[in-house]
Amino acid sequence: MSSSPATIPASANVFSSSFANKDSMEDLVALKISLLGDYHIGKTSFLTKYVGKEKGEEGFSTTGLNHMDKTLCVSGARISYNIWEVEGDVSHIPVACKDSVAMLFMFDLTSRCTLNSVISWYQQARQWNQTAIPVLIGTKFDDFAQLPLHVQWTIALQARAYAKALNATLFFSSSAYNINVNKIFKFITAKIFNLPWTLERNLTIGEPIIDY
Repeated sequence: MSSSPATIPASANVFSSSFANKDSMEDLVALKISLLGDYHIGKTSFLTKYVGKEKGEEGFSTTGLNHMDKTLCVSGARISYNIWEVEGDVSHIPVACKDSVAMLFMFDLTSRCTLNSVISWYQQARQWNQTAIPVLIGTKFDDFAQLPLHVQWTIALQARAYAKALNATLFFSSSAYNINVNKIFKFITAKIFNLPWTLERNLTIGEPIIDY
């Protein structure tokens, strides 16, 4: 991205976050993030796990779209992530993706057809946003880990190839066990604000893959 939405000192501990006081909003930096992928792949579970059912600000839903906010205090700067989930209808891609700083392309690790759909989601999203950070996320790792290793290897290989083609960072995640959910947003935050943070690659089959 050519410019950052806000300036945070490089020494900031971006991950010592807390929920902001709703009565003081004048210094709030709002950043939009899009969640894209087929129906029933775990997008909503992923979103609610990150936002938190009690702590997250109230969201809203319309037909085909779901929206939730999470506000963080980051070393004096306050950031509100406005997260838009497209439930599966591609007609909602324009409103969800325009002005997003990151687009999360999601698929079910136990369903290869949802991985095959990622390319189409990516191509359509890029028509409305050419600058957002792309992230490829495989959901339901807890179920995926029960599959035979040779099946896991095949899916992991395809997912890594797709991530490379999209120039995206790849994460395997599980909302049920909170695997890599928060780490994905830490990665996005560090990327947006050019903050020092080391993301460790993990290519071990049987473990939650992280590749970049």
